Amino acid sequence: MSKRVTKEELLAKANKPSEDAMKLHAFYRGKMQTLPRCHIRSFADFASYYSPGVAAPCRAIQADESRMNEFTGRWNTIAVVTDGTRVLGLGDIGPKAGYPVMEGKCMLFKHLGGVDAVPICLGTKDPDQIIQAVKWLQPSFAAINLEDISSPKCFRILDQLRAEAEIPIFHDDQQGTATVILSGLINALRIVGKRVENARVVLNGAGAANVACARLMFAMGINPKTTVVVDSKGILHPGRKDIELEKALYVHKWQFCLMTNAERRTGTLADALKGADVLVSLAKSGPDVITQREISGMAKDAICFVCANPIPEIWPWEAKEAGARIVATGRSDFPNQVNNSTVFPALFRGVLDVQAKTITDEMCIAAAVALADYAVEQGISDEYISPTMDQPEAFIREAVAVGMKAQEQGVATKPATREQLREMAKTMITGARDAHDALVKAGCILPAST
Repeated sequence: MSKRVTKEELLAKANKPSEDAMKLHAFYRGKMQTLPRCHIRSFADFASYYSPGVAAPCRAIQADESRMNEFTGRWNTIAVVTDGTRVLGLGDIGPKAGYPVMEGKCMLFKHLGGVDAVPICLGTKDPDQIIQAVKWLQPSFAAINLEDISSPKCFRILDQLRAEAEIPIFHDDQQGTATVILSGLINALRIVGKRVENARVVLNGAGAANVACARLMFAMGINPKTTVVVDSKGILHPGRKDIELEKALYVHKWQFCLMTNAERRTGTLADALKGADVLVSLAKSGPDVITQREISGMAKDAICFVCANPIPEIWPWEAKEAGARIVATGRSDFPNQVNNSTVFPALFRGVLDVQAKTITDEMCIAAAVALADYAVEQGISDEYISPTMDQPEAFIREAVAVGMKAQEQGVATKPATREQLREMAKTMITGARDAHDALVKAGCILPAST
């Protein structure tokens, strides 16, 4: 009989990534670097890659700007943009302290999706200046990933940029998180034998992530009337005068008050969770933000997504002890990671390969379904509801699904068949990993010290 793992051992395991991070970040002094993508046979090639030969593609782009993606690497280059006001569960730590997260994001873009990404940490918190900065960046990037920008301004920034920008704009904390949670929820409901339209859902947290989760879930069939949303002051309902008085600022919260919670429940999270089938918590970092008593009030075969970073709102083993059947977190060191790292690299891969003009909710849903279906093929279980980062085939299928949906919706500018999209995604994703392995083998990247 295998030895039972103690809570102390689980806590020690949970704390180890932070301990290792301090050593590894100092050892490598960063996670990304710039390397040529072209073959430099000799210094004579510089005459073609740079002056005087480079003037020819410059003139060609000047005459026809659509040829920029033909002659430069912009077609595969995006920016990860933040103001550092809501970083990874750490809050408003500023653009410099947020840089390690953005750099890590760029690493995942490259290793998992073959996408070249650049961290852009802005020295402003003003939403108008952020919008303008992104517009100014458009000539250099094929798309923008907005990251860790506080609510409620993140909504206006995304909405305005999607309406006015010439390139795709994506807010990962909204769309990416919602996509991966939808993917996991599809399979979790399959496992417990509950229908999407009958599921009673509680959203804990009314910020950017859960606003997007609600939008995608409702589009997939979750009933708003049997959904209850909870913020830091309790359940949302039409009697919440504090929200009604500020509804111009908290537009999405007031919409939740009006369209969800048909029973007009009031009170705390514990009141919301009574009889609930699903909890999706994207609140503040834990542990002990959600208690076992609150989880114990849920329905039989309860599903809990406790996804705050860096520590979930309740430890998974505690949620299971309280009666939850399926527990998911945002961490890779626990079973059932539902982290947007399985979404944004492949989603952008599909967007870039068809040169889409925007990223729609339908493209996000297509990505979620592709992930869920791949997990089913691998054999879903209580501890495996969504693909993991070490399954490259899942990323390839997701990229293909996004590219096909973009064409179906008429937002793609570079048509491709399903087979062509698959080959492009496979080449880019495999190539990024092979390049990394070659650099390690050649000694250009030193072996990790932990």
